Amino acid sequence: AINKAIGIEPKETYKGKTDYLLIYNSQKIIEEINPNFFLLDQVDARGVIVSAKGEDVDFVSRFFAPQCGISEDPVTGSAHTTLTPYWSQVLGKKVLHAKQLSKRGGQLICEDQGERIIISGKAVAYLEGEIEL
Repeated sequence: AINKAIGIEPKETYKGKTDYLLIYNSQKIIEEINPNFFLLDQVDARGVIVSAKGEDVDFVSRFFAPQCGISEDPVTGSAHTTLTPYWSQVLGKKVLHAKQLSKRGGQLICEDQGERIIISGKAVAYLEGEIEL
């Protein structure tokens, strides 16, 4: 079901605590993915991460979570807590440069410290307001 929803067969598939991680052969494939959100909404997971080795960064990704009301998240810190250990092991590096290829996009520096993942990058203000309790 997940492969049908994404539309392109992955090289590898993993199921994490909350998300699926699908690994592909190239950044170009990640850029071209056009999911069927109706089918993706039926996948038994919070979201689906698609990723590949990057052309000008260590790895690229996109994150889809229609069950959470988010077709595609612009930059997803929580997804990088799954991506960082995977790519750290594959590439043999503890500090990785990542790019999320959503429409807005964003770059992150991810550090695998074993029990912890440190993620840094530039933030964009999304909402400003007040809440009265």
